[in-house]
Amino acid sequence: MIVLFDFDGVIADTEGQYTVFWNEMGLKHLGIEEFGLKIKGQTFRQITGYFSENPSVLFDVIEPQLNKFEEEMSYDYVPGALEFIKELKQAGIRTAIVTSSHNIKMANAYRAHPELPDLVDAILTSNDFKKSKPDPECFLKGMEVLGGKPEETVVFEDSFHGIAAGRASGARVIGLATTNKSEALAPLCDMVIDDFTHFSLKDLM
Repeated sequence: MIVLFDFDGVIADTEGQYTVFWNEMGLKHLGIEEFGLKIKGQTFRQITGYFSENPSVLFDVIEPQLNKFEEEMSYDYVPGALEFIKELKQAGIRTAIVTSSHNIKMANAYRAHPELPDLVDAILTSNDFKKSKPDPECFLKGMEVLGGKPEETVVFEDSFHGIAAGRASGARVIGLATTNKSEALAPLCDMVIDDFTHFSLKDLM
């Protein structure tokens, strides 16, 4: 078995912060309400499509604000996530973080949690793949790096795009109801959990 974790909303409790930021940007610059919910699980490259008529707004105005926001935001762990990852590591189960975030953002996370890179066998960011979720490329890449097959892989995700990518990769998918309601995720996943507080390796097996 190998386990692939999304980062935001699965390991780090950051999605609510991103929702507030992107909702504000979407409404101010595009006139789109709840823009943060529409783009969850997508890379910055993919978001550029929404700003095709005026890309300078995204790159000259929003991106600097986003970089500053990510430097200052909280990277608190989702409850139980750290303990669960440590349990998998102790059991010798191969794990990777597969995130739509880029390397600069993840460097901010490592400053908050210096132990993070050593807890997993690999970390893949948007710099490591070309297509964004819901395309399964990122998870297939994670399987390749860890030497696993889809039928022996479990993906932990919180966003609809991420869940769709996990499904398309052929892996089993466990949804985290940290971003979306569990009843909305349930039909799309093999299992839904609120967080990792009461979830262990025994439950995974």
